[in-house]
Amino acid sequence: MDFIYAQETLTTIQWIMRAIVSFSFLLLATKIMGRRSIAQLRLIDFTIALVLGNILAHPLSDEGLGLKGSLITTSVLVILYLACVFLSLKWNIFKNWLEPSPYTLIKNGEIHYNGISKARITVDHLLSEARKANIEEIQKVALALWEPDGSISFFLSPQLQALTPGDMQMIKKPFYLPMTIIKDGKVDYSQLQQSGKDISWLENKTSILNVNIHDILLATVDEQDELKVYFYK
Repeated sequence: MDFIYAQETLTTIQWIMRAIVSFSFLLLATKIMGRRSIAQLRLIDFTIALVLGNILAHPLSDEGLGLKGSLITTSVLVILYLACVFLSLKWNIFKNWLEPSPYTLIKNGEIHYNGISKARITVDHLLSEARKANIEEIQKVALALWEPDGSISFFLSPQLQALTPGDMQMIKKPFYLPMTIIKDGKVDYSQLQQSGKDISWLENKTSILNVNIHDILLATVDEQDELKVYFYK
């Protein structure tokens, strides 16, 4: 465990061990912080990601720096992160400070310069994001909001939105997500059980198709018990 502490020189194995320990520790820290920390880079998420990267980067490139201090500091920061998330769930004042309400950028086809100023973006950036959303004219936008994570939500005017089955009073079948029961030539028994089937049913289906399970890249089953098979190519 000497590789954790400051050394005049480190062997190749000690450098490798430092990298393994740091990588594993960061994975564990991210797991503890939850998916929120990687799914949304909001104020607190961006701050913690920036700091953690810098803390563990230096001991990985400088043998004169010990790894122990970085691990302790990272642990404290993870605890502080979780405390901030907890406080934001309990106190609205703290939550509003960390995650303010969205700013209105466009309303009824008109740009709100006050919202753009609060979001600290330019009109060019707003137009660029509109183009990415396949919106060529600002007049078509009923509402555009600057979200706390830095993204922009666009809502088209009702008369420009596509008709839905509900608008035409059509009744559609309930949504059903096909279950993946074979992946990479291996049976997913948990998915097979959730679909209400067993291995005998699957073997019977594959025998009818005259295929071997190990030769199947992907197989799904829908609500009508139809097995769809995809092979390696």
